[in-house]
Order: sequence, then C-alpha cells, then structure tokens
Amino acid sequence: MVYDFLTLDDVDLTGKTVFLRADINSPLDPNSKRILDATRIQAVIPTVRSLKDTKLIIGAHQSRPGKYDFTSLESHSKVLQMYLERPVKYTDDIVGEDAQKEIKTLKKGDVLVLNNVRMMEEENKKAPVEELRDTELVQTLSKYVDYFVNDAFAAAHRSQASLVGLSNVVPMLAGRLMEQELRALNRVLDKPERPSVYLLGGAKVDDRIPVINRVLKDDIADKILIGGLVADSFQMARGKMNKRCEELNEEELKQVDVCRDILEKYPNQIQLPMDVALDVKGERVEVFIDRITEEKNIYDIGLNTIAHYSSTIEKAGTVVAEGPLGMFERRGFDIGTKELLRCMARCKGFTVVGGGHMGAMASMLGINDHMSHVSTGGGAMLSMLAGETLPVVAALENSKLRYG
Repeated sequence: MVYDFLTLDDVDLTGKTVFLRADINSPLDPNSKRILDATRIQAVIPTVRSLKDTKLIIGAHQSRPGKYDFTSLESHSKVLQMYLERPVKYTDDIVGEDAQKEIKTLKKGDVLVLNNVRMMEEENKKAPVEELRDTELVQTLSKYVDYFVNDAFAAAHRSQASLVGLSNVVPMLAGRLMEQELRALNRVLDKPERPSVYLLGGAKVDDRIPVINRVLKDDIADKILIGGLVADSFQMARGKMNKRCEELNEEELKQVDVCRDILEKYPNQIQLPMDVALDVKGERVEVFIDRITEEKNIYDIGLNTIAHYSSTIEKAGTVVAEGPLGMFERRGFDIGTKELLRCMARCKGFTVVGGGHMGAMASMLGINDHMSHVSTGGGAMLSMLAGETLPVVAALENSKLRYG
C-alpha cells in the first residue's frame, strides 16, 4: 500500500495556531529522572523549526501511569529549548485554565509545551477516532487550534485522544519525522529494490511472525535472516533443540507449529543460524547448531552465520532490520548485532533499521548516517510491516480525503 497524506509543504501555516503531537518519550535515570537519551527530542526538531512562524502548542507523553518514569515534561521542554536554540515555554497543565491562559497569549514564533498528556485519564483509553472527538482534550484544543500536525510515529499504532482525536475537527498534517518514516516504509513495502532482505531478531516471536507471513505472502521479501530468540522457535520447528522444546508451554508450542508451517511453505526464503555462541562460564564458545548439547545459554549467532548473513546483505537492494541478533547487552555477545549493522552500513541498497535496540546500537556505533533510514518506532514499524492499519496513518489519509 502507498500511503497518501498532507504534509507541511501543502499548507501555508504562517500565523496559525498549531497543535503538534510529538513522541519525545525518553529513557530516564531511575533515581534522578534525568533524561539519558534525547534521540526522540532531537528527531522532532526539524518539524518544530518548520513551524517557526506559527503559534505552536506541543503535546506529548512520557511513559504511562504506574511506571517509575511516568513524570512531567518539564525536563523535556528544557532539552527541546537547548536543541532549538530559542525560548520554549512550559506549563504543568494540559488543557485546564492555566494551559488555556498560556495558549491565548501565544504570539507568532512562540512554542508552548504542555504537560504529559497521559496524566489525563481519558488519554490512556483506546477508542475509535469518532469517540475521541468528544474528549476534554479534543473539545478544548479545538477552540484554539487551526491545524493538527502529527509527528508521533512511534505511537502511530495507538488510537488515543491526542494522537487522532483532533483529526475529525481540524486538518491533520504529517510532520517532517512522520513524513520521513512513512515514505521510508512505503519504499520497502511497495515495489522494493531487489533482492529484498529482512533481518529479524529480538525476543518476541509473536511480534515477528505476522511480519514474516505478510512480507513473504505478498512477495515483498526475497530472504528473511533470523536471529535472537525468534530463531530458537524456528530451530525447534526444524526438529532441533528438543530438550528446550519439551519445556515449552502450550502457547509457545503453538508458536513453534506456526514456524513449522512457515518453513514448509517458504523453505527457500527463511535462513536460520548454522552456528551459535554459547555462554560457557562467562566465555563466548561457538558451536554448530547440529552439535549443540546445552540449549539454554545461546546468546548470539556464530561467526559462520555472521559471514553467511553478511554475504546476503551485501548483495541486497533493500534491507530491513528489526531486533538484535543476540544478547547484545553482554560484552562478547554483541558481535552478531554489531557486525550485521556494520554490513548494512556498507550496503549500497536502501537500508532501514528499526527503532529501539537496533537503532540505539547503530547510534552507538556511529553509523546512523550510513543507513538510508533509522526509525524511531519499534512497535509501529512492526505493525506497518505486518500490514496492519495504524490509527494515526488512517487519520492522516482520511484528513486528506476530507480537506484535500
């Protein structure tokens, strides 16, 4: 599917009051609550700069109720001001009297950050966009806002008031980051350059199976290279790792059955590790999968697998990577993830790295600029690759149909 939506280049926003929904949800130090990584705040800067001639209201969230990092956005506003290099106002309110007072006094060029929108109970409920129109947040902001700009790709798979509610009231536009994310994913899903290779790892098999099924069924991917805990389910489906298989619960056994069906249906497209790295008394020890005896301490793919996967990636026209290939947090077991990311950085094809762990590792290696696109979203990206309809994307498309 090719997504069609309005962007900042389609409308003259000069002097208009704009509500920008950003995703600046950031990792915080458990004790000081200090922001540890400002990547997502930096990512929204191009959009904020493009809106320099508007009266700009920014809404965002930080974590969710009950979590240690559920806090206000005061620190975020200060970091935003530092990167923006111009004043940023902040209010502890969201849509109450104090917030409305601040909104009324905004002048062209002003930026106001509202407090964590998830401090409103209604924001923590998912509902159809038509119902969200009646929320306090939407009803209040609609009195002041001329345009709704959405840049929160990492939350695009959620249907919540601040993310889609305003789209039924005022025109909704994609911010620079949202536009970049959607165009990059359009490119890998719609007539990708061949061969098209997917590198899938991580721990959640149930998140990756819908992606594998979709990209193979729709002839989007030519090869899928699998690592991480996802690979274990496929290895068990091949009759390997029998001891581990005996310990699985009913739900996990069903996942193995699904993996077996995929292998039978697409025997030539799925590639699994031929060797793995074990943790033996704290040391990395490599062994071929057919000779493995200890099945619980597999922490990385082996060097032969790295070489084989690298060869496939180097020849690819498109590469999409989501999820680490092993326990990359452990020194000595980050080799697979690091080496395949470096290989992607050398690849001449179109390369997309998923958000979360892979994006963080690419940043740590200093190779972000060598990738065609590094996504800010993990769950949203997986949902799109699986062919699911994302509420925010649907709202953007409907807004273009409505407002043209």
